Amino acid sequence: MTALEKATGDVVLKFEPFVLHVLCQELQDAQLLYSVAIDSGFRNSGITVGRGGKIMMAVRSTHCLEVPLSHKGKLMVSEEYIEFLIHVANQKMEENT
Repeated sequence: MTALEKATGDVVLKFEPFVLHVLCQELQDAQLLYSVAIDSGFRNSGITVGRGGKIMMAVRSTHCLEVPLSHKGKLMVSEEYIEFLIHVANQKMEENT
């Protein structure tokens, strides 16, 4: 709260979800890993094939959070709401684990 009170610009609470990039030798390896990731709940996962044929599998969680807290130094939410957001972010961190 002290840092928020001193802020003069915009402040955003941001939680980034788990991301794992795996370089795969064969497309079927990436497809197998993709199936496992999706079945495990990592719904934002995907496969990318680069121009040079490099096959990258990204395992991504959906546990993101991005909430503006202040604008031009003015706090836009209550302290109670910030405590709630911290609780939500901590739950998401546990889910990432």
